[in-house]
Amino acid sequence: MIRYARQFLYITLACVVITIIISIHLFSVKASTAPISTPTSATFPNKASVTEVVQEIKQEIKTSDVRALVNKEEYDKKVIQNANIKRVPVGKVSTSTKTSTSSTTTVATSTLVKSLWPAKTVYHLEGALLPFNRIVAYYGNFYSKNMGVLGQYPKTEMLAKLNGEVEKWKLADPTTPVIPAIDYIALTAQGTAGDSGYYSLRMPSTEIDKAVALANEIGGIVILDTQVGQSNVKIEIPLLEKYLKMPNVHLALDPEFSMKKGQKPGTVIGTMDATDINYVANYLAKLVKDNNIPPKILIVHRFTTPMITHSKSITPLPEVQIVIDMDGWSMPSKKIAVYNQIVASEPVEFTGFKLFYKNDLRAPSTRMTTTSEILNLTPQPVFIQYQ
Repeated sequence: MIRYARQFLYITLACVVITIIISIHLFSVKASTAPISTPTSATFPNKASVTEVVQEIKQEIKTSDVRALVNKEEYDKKVIQNANIKRVPVGKVSTSTKTSTSSTTTVATSTLVKSLWPAKTVYHLEGALLPFNRIVAYYGNFYSKNMGVLGQYPKTEMLAKLNGEVEKWKLADPTTPVIPAIDYIALTAQGTAGDSGYYSLRMPSTEIDKAVALANEIGGIVILDTQVGQSNVKIEIPLLEKYLKMPNVHLALDPEFSMKKGQKPGTVIGTMDATDINYVANYLAKLVKDNNIPPKILIVHRFTTPMITHSKSITPLPEVQIVIDMDGWSMPSKKIAVYNQIVASEPVEFTGFKLFYKNDLRAPSTRMTTTSEILNLTPQPVFIQYQ
């Protein structure tokens, strides 16, 4: 009697679970004699078949993502801190003035923008770097001295400069640990079609390996920056999978050089849609789940509204942390205005701010934006990039 009672219990449990799986996942299991349509006791003629079903159910659970999330209390505390919300009367404008020896900059952030942060998003998987850390990155390509600091200086000098910026940010915000990053342009836009015909050039693995080695040397992370030209993310991003499977390698998209209408890169400012960004985010999320690695960071550069279309449709995922990075160059007041109008006004998850050692000093500008000015923004950027 006990044996039959136990068998009946197995059958009942299996039937309930399979019914749920069929309705949600369209999952079907074949019995030894016929396919399952409506689960009944006749479907499972013996204990062996029930055991097989239970094992399949266990496998389904095992392969699904049941990883822990970040500490929600600590996460909420940090994103509220980064939102940098000050008490502002409704309908008024918060204005703070930062004075330097060379100029006076007025930073105005509307109450509307402040009400948008913290962004409404998801909790990320345990091991997520943001918002618990600030990332300070050096950007460029080893083949070029004109594309950023990575290729401009010898290794020892470049790393010393990066370390100096890291220390500067540690002092500016002692509450947030700083992680150094090597932001390497692994796919560069080109003025000619090239062998691929896409007006872009893929860097060889030997060069990407250098970026990985540098990041490992300084205990940092790698960001692979991509300029797709006339290609697209579905073609280019999977080609970097070998590196994106690495726990400390992340990704950046540069819509400026995404030429969807067939123009040559550099002739007009390009664009990406939310569907492009969502495709990449889902691609990265699958790598995170399949390889049991920490969440990925996906950075998307932006300094005009059309660079990202339908931004409200960008879908946050537990496995991917999305950063919208303001990467335009100009004097501090203009950079801050673009940040407020283009990035902060359309929240996704996190924000970044790019600083140019050369272009930010082009006349009439006389200085770069300071750490204190950046930390006064709403929200505070968690990604700082130097070119």
